[in-house]
Amino acid sequence: MKIVLYQVGKTTERYLLDGIDIYLRRLEHYADFSIITLPELRNAGSLSIEEQRRRDSDVILKALQPGDDVILLDERGCVFSSPEFAFFLQKRFSSSPRRIVFIIGGPYGFSKELYERASIQLSLSKMTFSHQMVRLFFVEQIYRAFTILRGERYHH
Repeated sequence: MKIVLYQVGKTTERYLLDGIDIYLRRLEHYADFSIITLPELRNAGSLSIEEQRRRDSDVILKALQPGDDVILLDERGCVFSSPEFAFFLQKRFSSSPRRIVFIIGGPYGFSKELYERASIQLSLSKMTFSHQMVRLFFVEQIYRAFTILRGERYHH
């Protein structure tokens, strides 16, 4: 099973990159997990919010493969506890899509077309975090999910 995280724009904060790297190394023992960084829009300030949303989503849609199980990280999505998220992933694995693709979009979210392509929206919290922080939190939660499913001591 392959798990992919698409993110729009680079992570620039060193402390976040260091944290992400820690969990990426830990995840190597559990899954084929990768992060794909898609380019940010250039001259976005001259575009309307709706146009930014559409252009970001178009780049994402072009990067998807047929058969991908697409899950949007969205503030209006379902909120799971860590054990619930682990079992959510386990169900996804058993339905055997080719890839499970999680997406962190741009600052204004996703277009209607991308919402329609997705199977579900997932929220990490009712609180708001920067897109860069969400990347670290999400990778940690993927790692935590695998430790929960294997009955390991990381999650107590």
